[in-house]
Amino acid sequence: MTAHPHRQTRRARLAAAFAERTRTYRSRALGWRVLAPVVFVLAGVLLVTSMVSSAGMDLRAGRYDDLNGLANSEANDLESLRTRSADLTAEVDRLTKGLDSGDPALAQRAQDLRAPAGLTPVHGPGVTVTLDDAPKSAIDAVGDDDEAVKELLVHQQDIQAVVNALWAGGAEAMSIEGRRIISTTGIKCVGNVVIVHGEQFSPPYDIAAIGPQDAMLASVTSSPYIQLYLDLVDQSGLGWKVTLDDDLHLPGYQGSTELEYASPGDPSTLSR
Repeated sequence: MTAHPHRQTRRARLAAAFAERTRTYRSRALGWRVLAPVVFVLAGVLLVTSMVSSAGMDLRAGRYDDLNGLANSEANDLESLRTRSADLTAEVDRLTKGLDSGDPALAQRAQDLRAPAGLTPVHGPGVTVTLDDAPKSAIDAVGDDDEAVKELLVHQQDIQAVVNALWAGGAEAMSIEGRRIISTTGIKCVGNVVIVHGEQFSPPYDIAAIGPQDAMLASVTSSPYIQLYLDLVDQSGLGWKVTLDDDLHLPGYQGSTELEYASPGDPSTLSR
């Protein structure tokens, strides 16, 4: 009886499998021989890259293994800050007590200097000069010509010229927009506003001065810079007004007298 073709013996099946493995061995072995070196090369590249990037440090910088040590370090820093704060507080108390128990003559001298320093209110005959931008119609007439528009606006140098002329004419006290002017006062123009003592003011600007009226007026009118300004007043309508007052009142300066943002430098370190 003939055996069924699909019913092969165990030995026959093994022989067939061995023959098939032998036939495909060469192609599979070649694939592994090529793939294995590539895998090893890539692993080496990754290892070297990690070592260079870390520079010997832990790549996971956000991890803290020693939380107890970190807490102790922060506590020590906090204690140092508390000690520093206590030392500064004690220094302030010491200086305050020294000021209160100082030499009466020095205290009187300091009081006498308050008025010349502009820290007390004053009144007397004076002059007020008012500067203002040209009318809106004049500004609109020049269109987009920025340089022409600038000629029609009041700038910090215009205010400063009037202030300097009044001082030169013998002014004893002065204010801008009701704010007392002292030796450290700065005038700064930002856009279309002027900043005095950190406050912003828009035109018109009132500059008031107490002193000899005739001498101050003569100094103002003889200033070359103010003469140029007055020429523009005639040409384009820039604002200009002078008012005399027999009893002009000016307030005392109320701001800080400390130079908070400046300190003397070492002359030897200054570049020439």
